[in-house]
Amino acid sequence: MTAPQRHDGLTAPAEDCLKAVYELERAGAGAPVTTNDLAHRLALAAASVTGMVKRLAGQGLIDHARYHGVRLTEQGRRTALRTLRRHRVIETYLVSVLGFGWDTVHAEAERLEHSASDELVDRMAAALGDPAVDPHGAPIPTRDGGIAEGPVGRALSDLAPGERGRIARVEDDDAERLRYLASLGIMPGVEFEIVECAPFGGPLTVRVKGAARQLGPQLAAHVVVVQPSEHSLRVSG
Repeated sequence: MTAPQRHDGLTAPAEDCLKAVYELERAGAGAPVTTNDLAHRLALAAASVTGMVKRLAGQGLIDHARYHGVRLTEQGRRTALRTLRRHRVIETYLVSVLGFGWDTVHAEAERLEHSASDELVDRMAAALGDPAVDPHGAPIPTRDGGIAEGPVGRALSDLAPGERGRIARVEDDDAERLRYLASLGIMPGVEFEIVECAPFGGPLTVRVKGAARQLGPQLAAHVVVVQPSEHSLRVSG
């Protein structure tokens, strides 16, 4: 079955690829993205990703030099941000208006982001009051392609006893993980303090909302936090 195309001629897999490059570039502080990392992120064979990268490079959306990784061009970045905007607005609308749980909307938005028009998404955002972040704490790009990029932050698992901060973002690609974190009170906007870190890979004890909660370091690695000196945002566009 042929992948559906949007009005700009891009297929859903191509949009997913650009979105993945953007997110990997962001995580890597702007460093080029390897095709192996991209293949892992997209759960595709490396040969398939290499072919897609070549096609996107031919469309002026990606810069790709063999052995030197992949970068988005400015046009590619704008396209990736449009896809991210659709995804994150749809997630927010599903939670805020239709009553979906934050643990179920990622998969729904993955499907809908490729078929919803930008006009529809803009109207959804306006109905929500143009929110700045989605239900998982990820910034929502603006209509004109800007995005409020806070600090990358630190993983909760990297903190030491006595450190405090605020939950900024939780990775949204695992529904069971989101449900469990919600049961612990680990959600964006919540203030926390690290009480104890057990040795040899043992659990962290985290105080949230006056209660001590324990979670393993592997789980805590999926929670991004900011500390008082990191709370400011900068807008790029």
